[in-house]
Amino acid sequence: MFLHYAPFWLKAYFRKYTWHIPTSEKVIYLTFDDGPIPDITEYVLKTLKDYDAKATFFCIGDNVRKHPQIFNQLLLDGHSVGNHTFNHLNGWKNEDHAYLDNIARCDRLLTVQSYLFRPPYGRIKSSQAKQLTHKRIVMWDVLSGDFSPKVSPEQCLEKSIRYTKAGSIVLFHDSIKASRNMQAALPAYLDYFIRKGFRFEALPMTPSPNE
Repeated sequence: MFLHYAPFWLKAYFRKYTWHIPTSEKVIYLTFDDGPIPDITEYVLKTLKDYDAKATFFCIGDNVRKHPQIFNQLLLDGHSVGNHTFNHLNGWKNEDHAYLDNIARCDRLLTVQSYLFRPPYGRIKSSQAKQLTHKRIVMWDVLSGDFSPKVSPEQCLEKSIRYTKAGSIVLFHDSIKASRNMQAALPAYLDYFIRKGFRFEALPMTPSPNE
């Protein structure tokens, strides 16, 4: 069971994490977790290019190691990247030193400096987060649910559209498990919001001067 949106009380309690980008502009921040994966990530890149949309990819270090050419294409296409640990560790189930070492291992593979980090499953201990002073911990405003076998492609699209607003950080996955729902929903999602005058931007990989 999961919610397709981040409730206000969760954002308030974990206010040091980034859930959305406050803005009055019609901009959306698409994010993709778990790649790069052959064919699937490449499908995402082609679809984004078709709609002139930019996104942020939270990459698993081991997938970057195995598929460096796809990772490089993400950067060449003007998207931003972030750390998603080396092999998708759950922070709640790992000791701090092991978790932080896993993050550092992923950083060494990214080839670009990025202060963006998303904890797999959204699960990170406060003791771990406190030691990531050099990172911006990015959560999400809208969870597409593309990974769930209980969610149909139609539901994935409908829920994602329903909860998206200006400044939303929206989470899809460029993974094998999510590919059926993601590939069906993504083009229609992009088309819907572009027709309404929205644009899609990547999250910056470096802090702004006032951070």
